[in-house]
Amino acid sequence: MNNLKYYLDEVQQLFEQEQFLAEPQELYAPVDYTLRLGGKRIRPTLLLAATALFGGNTTAAHGAALGIETFHNFTLLHDDLMDRSPLRRGQPTVYRKWNENTAILSGDTMYALSWRYFLRQPAPRQLDILRCFAETAIGVCEGQQYDMNFEHQPNVTLDQYLSMIRLKTAILLAAALKIGALYTNAPDNEIEHLYNFGIHLGLAFQLQDDLLDGYGDTAVFGKKTGQDIRDNKKTFLPLTALTLCNLEQAARLRHLFSNNNTCNEEEKVRNVMDIYNAVGLRPIVEQAIDNEFQKACQYLDALNAPEDGKAPLRELLATLVGRKK
Repeated sequence: MNNLKYYLDEVQQLFEQEQFLAEPQELYAPVDYTLRLGGKRIRPTLLLAATALFGGNTTAAHGAALGIETFHNFTLLHDDLMDRSPLRRGQPTVYRKWNENTAILSGDTMYALSWRYFLRQPAPRQLDILRCFAETAIGVCEGQQYDMNFEHQPNVTLDQYLSMIRLKTAILLAAALKIGALYTNAPDNEIEHLYNFGIHLGLAFQLQDDLLDGYGDTAVFGKKTGQDIRDNKKTFLPLTALTLCNLEQAARLRHLFSNNNTCNEEEKVRNVMDIYNAVGLRPIVEQAIDNEFQKACQYLDALNAPEDGKAPLRELLATLVGRKK
């Protein structure tokens, strides 16, 4: 039985062996820099695990694994530019290390490279694989636009937020699993179970990120808490809190998340967290996360596949569940 680390090591070896530098160096140096920064490599790892789950040869899916991770990093490169983020994985972002035009063009190149990787190894279900990748790429861009819209939209509902993170985060995880399975002879209904597993895994993952921004241990997670509050981000926490607040608390919370707020950043974080604690927010968000994990488990249980093949996916679930504790 192969564990999750086995597929992660396979992915790491793929990226170590791949050559990203080419001419002109001004274009490809940022590509190489971005793809060498590392990261969790969850998506290509899931892709290979899904291929193995249904008895496929993971070597046949190496191009897709490179492609899905290159696409993911392309979205991060452009996100950093749009969000004016100075750091990515503890290092200067591409637009800060080079310039904005370079970040745009190198990101565009990474998007094109991701397609080249998908075309590197033709497969019997190549059209289905490329169709899934195309629809996913469009969906991720739609999710990013909704996220940008929400910055200026005064009232965002929980349903709208969940739809946005489904597009921006969850569908790429789900697509990685589906694409991996499409390199095998897996029946369509089994692939659909695997896709839905990925959707709920992705939703749980994002809701955990939202929770950890407010309640995470800085020493454990390596980043300062409350950044979403400082940035006036309409995440699951404030949107849920508003459904629990009385009129006075709701008015106060909306004011704190508005541009009219005069508190300094640390005072603002403390005041928002005081409201969260007063309405008993944390256990409600934790329950929502657990609900998504349970739905993911149900789809994984429903898969008609060997249990030892499911083990890496259960391992990932257990890792993510432990992440919030």
